[in-house]
Amino acid sequence: MAPVTELTVGQVAARSGVAVSALHFYEARGLIRGHRTSGNQRRYGRDVLRRVAIIKVAQEVGISLAEIGTALASLPEGRTPTRDDWHLLSTSWRDQLDHKITQLKKLRDGLTGCIGCGCMSIDKCPLRNKDDRLAREGTGARRLVLPSPRSRGAGA
Repeated sequence: MAPVTELTVGQVAARSGVAVSALHFYEARGLIRGHRTSGNQRRYGRDVLRRVAIIKVAQEVGISLAEIGTALASLPEGRTPTRDDWHLLSTSWRDQLDHKITQLKKLRDGLTGCIGCGCMSIDKCPLRNKDDRLAREGTGARRLVLPSPRSRGAGA
């Protein structure tokens, strides 16, 4: 029995753990490629399985589909991505991920002091409104508007 060289969309979905709709989406975005048989059925080369695995891993760590598409476009079409290909792709994303991690740590550390307060007017909050004129009136909500009895309807 000859090895299977082409896979149906259902086979790719089953083997990759990705929904058929996601595969169609990836194909529409140019992340993977397939072709139609004479019977108008969609077929994919086996290299698509590795490409889908790369897409899933890259998305999991926060790489955008646009960036994934650019990276995949640098690989030879129709060839299963190799370990060396993955090394090049992951290395190119490393600096970007390190920058995101640094930003998220700053955000996390800045939020720690504000989470319990919620007023966004405390002096040491790095996220406060710099022109917070309402803070002079005290802590808590200052612009809360309660509906008038008339707008609540009769019998309310």
